[in-house]
Amino acid sequence: MAREKATVTLDRKKAATAKALVHAKSLSETIEIALDRLIHVEQLRRDVAAYARRPPTDEELGIADLPVQLDLGDEDVDYDAIYGKRR
Repeated sequence: MAREKATVTLDRKKAATAKALVHAKSLSETIEIALDRLIHVEQLRRDVAAYARRPPTDEELGIADLPVQLDLGDEDVDYDAIYGKRR
């Protein structure tokens, strides 16, 4: 990844708190972590907003009604005997 030096103005107290919270070795590492997290959160926020603008179609909702078959290969296990009956 290409890196370059930059001059930034920041609140030293906030920077120190962030550095301690993420156990970073340096301020540069702290800023790198912060930027990665900001990018991830903003991309997720935009994805959620995009999904919220367009409700799911009937076909998409129909996926939830499809039968699911689980084959755990544990037909001989008596889960009621192991865990008891659940209410």
